[in-house]
Amino acid sequence: MAPEIPRSWTLCASSFNWTPDIIAAHRTAQDIVTDIADSVVKTVELEPGLVWRSFPAPHDDEVEGLRASLAAKGGSISIVGTSLDDFSSRTERRTLQERLDFLVPQIHAADRVGASGIRLPIGQAGTELLTLVQPVLHELDLVLYEEIQGRQAPDSAAVEPALETIAALGDDHVRVLVDISMLMPALPITYLDELRRGGMPQDFVARLENDWRDPSTIDAVTALLRSGKVAPRIHTLFMNLLIRFGRSDAADLQGVLPLVGAFHLKFWDLHDDGGRVSQPLRDLGALLGRHGFSGTLTSEWGGHEWLQDDPTDMTRRHLALAEAALVSVS
Repeated sequence: MAPEIPRSWTLCASSFNWTPDIIAAHRTAQDIVTDIADSVVKTVELEPGLVWRSFPAPHDDEVEGLRASLAAKGGSISIVGTSLDDFSSRTERRTLQERLDFLVPQIHAADRVGASGIRLPIGQAGTELLTLVQPVLHELDLVLYEEIQGRQAPDSAAVEPALETIAALGDDHVRVLVDISMLMPALPITYLDELRRGGMPQDFVARLENDWRDPSTIDAVTALLRSGKVAPRIHTLFMNLLIRFGRSDAADLQGVLPLVGAFHLKFWDLHDDGGRVSQPLRDLGALLGRHGFSGTLTSEWGGHEWLQDDPTDMTRRHLALAEAALVSVS
Protein backbone atom coordinates (compact mmCIF):
# COMPACT_ATOMS: atom_id res chain seq x y z
CA MET A 1 0.00 0.00 0.00
CA ALA A 2 1.41 3.39 -1.05
CA PRO A 3 2.22 5.79 1.83
CA GLU A 4 -0.13 8.72 2.32
CA ILE A 5 0.54 12.25 3.49
CA PRO A 6 -0.12 12.84 7.21
CA ARG A 7 -3.66 13.81 8.17
CA SER A 8 -2.33 17.11 9.50
CA TRP A 9 -1.24 18.14 5.98
CA THR A 10 -3.94 19.52 3.68
CA LEU A 11 -3.30 19.52 -0.07
CA CYS A 12 -4.86 22.50 -1.86
CA ALA A 13 -4.79 24.23 -5.23
CA SER A 14 -4.50 27.97 -5.84
CA SER A 15 -7.02 29.75 -8.04
CA PHE A 16 -3.94 31.59 -9.37
CA ASN A 17 -3.27 28.51 -11.52
CA TRP A 18 -6.38 29.36 -13.56
CA THR A 19 -5.42 33.00 -14.20
CA PRO A 20 -5.52 32.67 -18.03
CA ASP A 21 -9.00 31.08 -17.88
CA ILE A 22 -10.30 33.75 -15.52
CA ILE A 23 -8.93 36.53 -17.73
CA ALA A 24 -10.42 34.91 -20.85
CA ALA A 25 -13.83 35.10 -19.10
CA HIS A 26 -15.48 32.33 -21.13
CA ARG A 27 -16.92 31.27 -17.77
CA THR A 28 -17.44 33.31 -14.63
CA ALA A 29 -14.61 33.38 -12.11
CA GLN A 30 -16.95 31.87 -9.52
CA ASP A 31 -17.72 28.94 -11.82
CA ILE A 32 -14.02 28.36 -12.47
CA VAL A 33 -13.15 28.35 -8.76
CA THR A 34 -16.11 26.09 -7.97
CA ASP A 35 -14.98 23.66 -10.65
CA ILE A 36 -11.57 23.39 -8.96
CA ALA A 37 -13.30 21.99 -5.87
CA ASP A 38 -15.54 19.81 -7.98
CA SER A 39 -12.92 18.23 -10.23
CA VAL A 40 -9.40 18.81 -8.85
CA VAL A 41 -9.15 19.19 -5.05
CA LYS A 42 -11.67 20.18 -2.39
CA THR A 43 -9.66 22.95 -0.73
CA VAL A 44 -8.83 26.08 -2.74
CA GLU A 45 -6.55 29.00 -1.96
CA LEU A 46 -8.20 32.13 -3.31
CA GLU A 47 -6.72 35.07 -5.21
CA PRO A 48 -9.68 37.42 -4.68
CA GLY A 49 -8.45 40.15 -7.01
CA LEU A 50 -9.02 37.69 -9.84
CA VAL A 51 -12.42 36.54 -8.61
CA TRP A 52 -14.32 39.37 -6.90
CA ARG A 53 -14.96 42.47 -9.01
CA SER A 54 -15.59 44.50 -5.85
CA PHE A 55 -12.15 43.68 -4.38
CA PRO A 56 -10.49 45.11 -2.23
CA ALA A 57 -13.79 45.82 -0.44
CA PRO A 58 -15.68 42.66 -1.48
CA HIS A 59 -19.46 42.86 -1.63
CA ASP A 60 -21.43 40.39 0.46
CA ASP A 61 -23.24 38.91 -2.55
CA GLU A 62 -19.96 38.02 -4.29
CA VAL A 63 -18.43 36.55 -1.15
CA GLU A 64 -21.45 34.58 -0.02
CA GLY A 65 -22.21 33.44 -3.56
CA LEU A 66 -18.77 31.85 -3.83
CA ARG A 67 -19.04 30.23 -0.40
CA ALA A 68 -22.42 28.70 -1.26
CA SER A 69 -21.25 27.55 -4.69
CA LEU A 70 -18.20 25.83 -3.19
CA ALA A 71 -20.21 24.26 -0.35
CA ALA A 72 -22.57 22.70 -2.89
CA LYS A 73 -19.56 20.79 -4.26
CA GLY A 74 -18.11 19.96 -0.84
CA GLY A 75 -15.39 22.56 -1.30
CA SER A 76 -13.91 25.27 0.88
CA ILE A 77 -11.39 28.10 0.92
CA SER A 78 -8.12 27.76 2.84
CA ILE A 79 -6.28 31.08 2.59
CA VAL A 80 -7.30 34.35 0.91
CA GLY A 81 -4.53 36.39 -0.67
CA THR A 82 -5.14 39.87 0.67
CA SER A 83 -3.68 43.11 -0.65
CA LEU A 84 -2.15 46.07 1.17
CA ASP A 85 -1.91 49.08 -1.11
CA ASP A 86 0.34 51.39 0.86
CA PHE A 87 -0.21 54.43 -1.37
CA SER A 88 -3.48 56.30 -1.96
CA SER A 89 -1.91 58.06 -4.96
CA ARG A 90 1.42 58.08 -6.76
CA THR A 91 2.92 60.31 -4.07
CA GLU A 92 0.70 59.96 -0.97
CA ARG A 93 1.43 57.12 1.43
CA ARG A 94 -1.51 55.87 3.48
CA THR A 95 -1.47 56.55 7.21
CA LEU A 96 -1.43 53.65 9.65
CA GLN A 97 -5.19 53.99 10.17
CA GLU A 98 -5.82 54.14 6.42
CA ARG A 99 -3.75 50.97 5.92
CA LEU A 100 -5.81 49.25 8.62
CA ASP A 101 -9.06 50.45 7.02
CA PHE A 102 -7.87 49.13 3.65
CA LEU A 103 -7.09 45.67 5.07
CA VAL A 104 -9.95 45.03 7.51
CA PRO A 105 -12.74 44.65 4.89
CA GLN A 106 -10.63 41.97 3.22
CA ILE A 107 -10.21 40.16 6.53
CA HIS A 108 -13.96 40.16 7.09
CA ALA A 109 -14.53 38.92 3.54
CA ALA A 110 -12.10 36.05 4.18
CA ASP A 111 -14.12 35.15 7.26
CA ARG A 112 -17.42 35.30 5.36
CA VAL A 113 -16.14 33.06 2.58
CA GLY A 114 -15.13 30.48 5.20
CA ALA A 115 -11.34 30.83 4.95
CA SER A 116 -8.98 29.87 7.74
CA GLY A 117 -6.42 32.56 6.97
CA ILE A 118 -5.23 35.50 4.90
CA ARG A 119 -1.88 36.16 3.23
CA LEU A 120 0.43 39.16 2.81
CA PRO A 121 4.01 39.54 1.58
CA ILE A 122 6.65 39.16 4.28
CA GLY A 123 7.27 42.37 6.21
CA GLN A 124 4.77 44.54 4.36
CA ALA A 125 2.40 45.01 7.28
CA GLY A 126 5.05 45.94 9.84
CA THR A 127 4.85 45.68 13.62
CA GLU A 128 2.38 48.52 14.20
CA LEU A 129 -0.21 47.26 11.73
CA LEU A 130 0.18 43.66 12.87
CA THR A 131 -0.51 44.77 16.44
CA LEU A 132 -3.68 46.60 15.35
CA VAL A 133 -4.88 43.64 13.27
CA GLN A 134 -4.32 41.01 15.97
CA PRO A 135 -7.61 41.63 17.82
CA VAL A 136 -9.55 41.21 14.55
CA LEU A 137 -7.71 37.98 13.77
CA HIS A 138 -8.48 36.65 17.24
CA GLU A 139 -12.14 37.68 17.05
CA LEU A 140 -12.62 35.87 13.74
CA ASP A 141 -10.11 33.06 14.49
CA LEU A 142 -8.15 33.74 11.31
CA VAL A 143 -4.42 33.37 10.75
CA LEU A 144 -2.41 36.06 8.96
CA TYR A 145 0.39 34.44 6.97
CA GLU A 146 3.39 36.47 5.80
CA GLU A 147 4.85 34.89 2.66
CA ILE A 148 8.51 34.39 1.77
CA GLN A 149 9.38 33.27 -1.74
CA GLY A 150 11.94 33.25 -4.53
CA ARG A 151 15.17 35.01 -3.60
CA GLN A 152 13.90 35.81 -0.07
CA ALA A 153 16.12 33.55 2.03
CA PRO A 154 15.27 33.44 5.78
CA ASP A 155 18.58 35.06 6.73
CA SER A 156 18.42 37.85 4.15
CA ALA A 157 18.40 41.46 5.29
CA ALA A 158 14.89 42.02 3.92
CA VAL A 159 13.36 38.97 5.60
CA GLU A 160 15.11 38.30 8.89
CA PRO A 161 13.71 41.36 10.76
CA ALA A 162 10.14 40.42 9.73
CA LEU A 163 10.65 36.87 10.94
CA GLU A 164 11.97 38.23 14.24
CA THR A 165 8.85 40.40 14.56
CA ILE A 166 6.57 37.38 14.05
CA ALA A 167 8.55 35.33 16.53
CA ALA A 168 8.41 38.16 19.09
CA LEU A 169 4.62 38.38 18.78
CA GLY A 170 4.37 34.73 19.82
CA ASP A 171 0.86 34.58 18.37
CA ASP A 172 -0.51 31.53 16.52
CA HIS A 173 -2.70 33.94 14.54
CA VAL A 174 0.38 35.48 12.85
CA ARG A 175 2.52 32.95 11.04
CA VAL A 176 4.70 32.38 7.96
CA LEU A 177 3.91 30.90 4.55
CA VAL A 178 6.86 29.54 2.55
CA ASP A 179 6.77 29.39 -1.24
CA ILE A 180 9.13 26.67 -2.45
CA SER A 181 10.19 28.82 -5.38
CA MET A 182 12.96 29.42 -2.83
CA LEU A 183 14.15 25.83 -3.35
CA MET A 184 15.11 25.52 -7.00
CA PRO A 185 18.03 23.19 -7.74
CA ALA A 186 17.74 24.07 -11.45
CA LEU A 187 15.68 26.31 -13.70
CA PRO A 188 12.58 25.07 -15.56
CA ILE A 189 13.28 23.51 -18.94
CA THR A 190 10.49 25.44 -20.63
CA TYR A 191 11.69 28.73 -19.15
CA LEU A 192 15.18 28.20 -20.55
CA ASP A 193 13.64 27.38 -23.94
CA GLU A 194 11.66 30.64 -23.78
CA LEU A 195 14.84 32.62 -23.12
CA ARG A 196 16.49 31.02 -26.13
CA ARG A 197 13.51 31.93 -28.31
CA GLY A 198 13.73 35.45 -26.89
CA GLY A 199 17.21 35.88 -28.27
CA MET A 200 19.32 35.44 -25.14
CA PRO A 201 22.96 34.47 -25.89
CA GLN A 202 23.40 30.70 -26.01
CA ASP A 203 26.39 30.73 -23.65
CA PHE A 204 24.40 32.74 -21.11
CA VAL A 205 21.44 30.34 -21.23
CA ALA A 206 23.85 27.40 -20.93
CA ARG A 207 25.26 28.98 -17.79
CA LEU A 208 21.78 29.34 -16.34
CA GLU A 209 21.06 25.72 -17.21
CA ASN A 210 24.24 24.24 -15.76
CA ASP A 211 25.27 26.63 -12.96
CA TRP A 212 22.08 28.12 -11.53
CA ARG A 213 23.24 27.65 -7.91
CA ASP A 214 26.64 29.25 -8.53
CA PRO A 215 26.54 32.73 -6.87
CA SER A 216 28.45 34.21 -9.80
CA THR A 217 25.56 33.32 -12.11
CA ILE A 218 23.40 36.01 -10.50
CA ASP A 219 26.21 38.48 -11.10
CA ALA A 220 26.07 37.56 -14.79
CA VAL A 221 22.28 38.01 -14.79
CA THR A 222 22.61 41.49 -13.27
CA ALA A 223 25.40 42.45 -15.68
CA LEU A 224 23.36 41.41 -18.72
CA LEU A 225 20.33 43.34 -17.48
CA ARG A 226 22.41 46.49 -16.93
CA SER A 227 23.97 46.16 -20.37
CA GLY A 228 20.59 46.85 -21.96
CA LYS A 229 20.81 43.66 -24.05
CA VAL A 230 17.64 42.06 -22.67
CA ALA A 231 14.98 42.48 -25.34
CA PRO A 232 11.91 44.42 -24.12
CA ARG A 233 9.58 41.58 -25.15
CA ILE A 234 11.16 39.24 -22.58
CA HIS A 235 12.16 41.78 -19.94
CA THR A 236 9.42 40.74 -17.50
CA LEU A 237 10.21 37.08 -18.06
CA PHE A 238 13.90 37.75 -17.49
CA MET A 239 13.22 39.44 -14.14
CA ASN A 240 12.11 36.09 -12.72
CA LEU A 241 15.81 35.30 -12.41
CA LEU A 242 16.25 38.13 -9.91
CA ILE A 243 12.93 37.89 -8.06
CA ARG A 244 10.91 34.69 -8.40
CA PHE A 245 13.55 31.96 -8.71
CA GLY A 246 15.42 31.08 -5.52
CA ARG A 247 18.59 29.14 -4.70
CA SER A 248 18.03 28.07 -1.07
CA ASP A 249 17.97 24.53 0.33
CA ALA A 250 15.20 22.93 2.40
CA ALA A 251 17.65 22.77 5.31
CA ASP A 252 17.72 26.59 5.32
CA LEU A 253 14.09 26.52 6.50
CA GLN A 254 14.75 24.46 9.61
CA GLY A 255 15.22 27.45 11.90
CA VAL A 256 11.92 29.09 10.89
CA LEU A 257 9.72 25.98 10.78
CA PRO A 258 8.17 26.66 14.21
CA LEU A 259 6.70 29.84 12.66
CA VAL A 260 5.47 28.20 9.44
CA GLY A 261 1.87 27.11 8.95
CA ALA A 262 1.55 26.88 5.18
CA PHE A 263 3.49 26.22 1.98
CA HIS A 264 3.05 27.07 -1.66
CA LEU A 265 4.27 24.13 -3.70
CA LYS A 266 5.27 26.42 -6.57
CA PHE A 267 5.93 24.75 -9.91
CA TRP A 268 6.60 26.14 -13.35
CA ASP A 269 6.36 23.08 -15.59
CA LEU A 270 6.37 19.32 -15.01
CA HIS A 271 9.66 18.45 -16.74
CA ASP A 272 11.39 16.68 -13.87
CA ASP A 273 14.81 16.18 -15.47
CA GLY A 274 17.35 15.63 -12.69
CA GLY A 275 14.61 16.01 -10.08
CA ARG A 276 14.24 19.75 -10.63
CA VAL A 277 10.52 19.50 -9.73
CA SER A 278 10.39 16.51 -7.37
CA GLN A 279 13.65 16.87 -5.41
CA PRO A 280 12.65 20.04 -3.52
CA LEU A 281 9.39 18.28 -2.62
CA ARG A 282 11.21 15.22 -1.33
CA ASP A 283 13.56 17.41 0.69
CA LEU A 284 10.63 19.36 2.08
CA GLY A 285 8.66 16.21 2.92
CA ALA A 286 11.59 14.82 4.90
CA LEU A 287 11.97 18.11 6.79
CA LEU A 288 8.27 18.42 7.62
CA GLY A 289 8.00 14.80 8.63
CA ARG A 290 10.80 15.24 11.17
CA HIS A 291 9.26 18.38 12.66
CA GLY A 292 5.60 17.40 12.90
CA PHE A 293 4.30 20.07 10.52
CA SER A 294 0.59 20.83 10.46
CA GLY A 295 -0.94 23.07 7.79
CA THR A 296 -1.70 23.53 4.10
CA LEU A 297 0.42 22.66 1.07
CA THR A 298 -0.91 24.42 -2.01
CA SER A 299 -0.16 23.67 -5.65
CA GLU A 300 0.64 27.00 -7.31
CA TRP A 301 1.53 27.10 -11.00
CA GLY A 302 3.62 30.05 -12.13
CA GLY A 303 4.41 28.75 -15.61
CA HIS A 304 1.25 30.07 -17.27
CA GLU A 305 3.29 33.25 -17.78
CA TRP A 306 4.89 31.53 -20.77
CA LEU A 307 3.02 28.22 -21.24
CA GLN A 308 -0.40 27.62 -22.76
CA ASP A 309 -1.08 24.27 -21.04
CA ASP A 310 -4.45 23.44 -19.50
CA PRO A 311 -4.36 24.51 -15.82
CA THR A 312 -6.71 21.75 -14.68
CA ASP A 313 -4.53 19.05 -16.19
CA MET A 314 -1.33 20.70 -14.96
CA THR A 315 -2.63 21.04 -11.41
CA ARG A 316 -3.96 17.50 -11.20
CA ARG A 317 -0.66 16.10 -12.41
CA HIS A 318 1.33 18.32 -10.08
CA LEU A 319 -0.75 17.36 -7.04
CA ALA A 320 -0.21 13.69 -7.84
CA LEU A 321 3.55 14.22 -8.26
CA ALA A 322 3.71 16.34 -5.08
CA GLU A 323 1.85 13.83 -2.93
CA ALA A 324 4.11 11.00 -4.08
CA ALA A 325 7.30 13.06 -3.60
CA LEU A 326 6.38 14.44 -0.19
CA VAL A 327 5.93 10.98 1.31
CA SER A 328 8.63 9.17 -0.69
CA VAL A 329 11.16 9.41 2.16
CA SER A 330 8.85 8.16 4.90
